[in-house]
Amino acid sequence: MPTLDRPIPVQLRIVLVGTSHPGNIGAAARAMQTMGLESLHLVAPECDPFAPESQVRAAGAERVMSSMVIHPSLGDALADCQTVYGCTARRRSVALPEVTPRAAAPQLVAAALRGPVALLFGRERTGLENSELQRCHAAVHIPTDAEFGSLNLAAAVQVVAYELRLAALASIESSGSQSVTNTASASIVAAKQAEGSELGRASDEPPATHAAMERFFEHLEQTLIDIDFHKGRHSTTVMHRLRRLFLRSSMDAREVRMLRGILAESQRMARLARPS
Repeated sequence: MPTLDRPIPVQLRIVLVGTSHPGNIGAAARAMQTMGLESLHLVAPECDPFAPESQVRAAGAERVMSSMVIHPSLGDALADCQTVYGCTARRRSVALPEVTPRAAAPQLVAAALRGPVALLFGRERTGLENSELQRCHAAVHIPTDAEFGSLNLAAAVQVVAYELRLAALASIESSGSQSVTNTASASIVAAKQAEGSELGRASDEPPATHAAMERFFEHLEQTLIDIDFHKGRHSTTVMHRLRRLFLRSSMDAREVRMLRGILAESQRMARLARPS
């Protein structure tokens, strides 16, 4: 349970994708530790995360640096996550709900009390790719000056980490005689109702993990091919829209299993219908 010293749930992880400068990794670790964030994950870094420059820029953030996890792929880093937000500097062709760090922070803190949550930051020069944003439930956009909107990676981490700490402290302070867990549950309901989703509804089943959702999307795409849904047309746009639809619905594990059962039965019927 969070305390005033460390109010941010440990299940909230910062994920840096394809970082190319070791100094940015160290500076991001320092930004995190000053705000009480502990979990730093790297995806396919293009530099040595433990290079001297990284250690210097970390400036004593040993707790974050020593527990840093390195993954070969984004899918591996997100496999157990139930909620994924991506920090992006500009609007992309991927249609995602877009929130400021201040709006995103209470949603992420509350969700992290239920299960693993990831906040993604992309490469220094190009940010997150569209295929990576496709994995996210929402995009976090820092409203910088339009004429000079480029933030250093570690600076962006610092901005969001500050908002996360404020949101976590506000949640604890507003709980009064209630438990932090009860307050967080109420925050989840309020935040998700504001998004127009049903993430806050009660369920006996845990939310579906990122890995489970990716397997579902692969199964859905193959089923649409098997039943000749596309009729020779390109499938990319349809799959992007279906991703958005199902990510908005925030399914639990049982619902994903049910839908995959329907897909499997559809594939079976498609095989039976084919001429022998």
